[in-house]
Amino acid sequence: METRRHKGLISVLTGNGKGKTSAAFGMALRAAGQGMRVLILQFMKKREDTGEIKGMDQLGLPITIKQFGRRVFFKTRTCESMDIHMAHKGLEAFLEAMESGSYDLIILDEINIAVDFHLLKLEEVMEAIAKKPDQLHLILTGRKAKEEILEIADCVTEMKEIKHHYKKGIEAQRGVEF
Repeated sequence: METRRHKGLISVLTGNGKGKTSAAFGMALRAAGQGMRVLILQFMKKREDTGEIKGMDQLGLPITIKQFGRRVFFKTRTCESMDIHMAHKGLEAFLEAMESGSYDLIILDEINIAVDFHLLKLEEVMEAIAKKPDQLHLILTGRKAKEEILEIADCVTEMKEIKHHYKKGIEAQRGVEF
């Protein structure tokens, strides 16, 4: 019988629909349930009170979450030098995590939008991804994933908005959006 070699996959969750981060957290839960060590690096985010973070903490699974952002919601590309600095700290954390060999799955949450907002250069993100060990699984989330990232991915899922309650003036709700 032939033994199959494990290959770490690159997955991208993108598109204008909601659910990219939620899907990534679901994949983290699945991986942790299978005994894998998971690291979630969140770009452009700084909220420890979200349901997904509280829930992960309560489960006590081998999932580490680190945030590299401010507690603001970006609607435009108007970012400050602090945002660029924090995004680079997140990219450094990614490189260090890969080098350490301590994780089986790393999620780069909102990295696509960090590139789109010019907090990170596409070239530096591509260089970092190129250093991915063969067996490491990698998930990149965020709207507006660049074509170059889609090209290197093994799996791409586009979340498409059909209808959204925000357009009716219904605000973000605890347990649904955060």
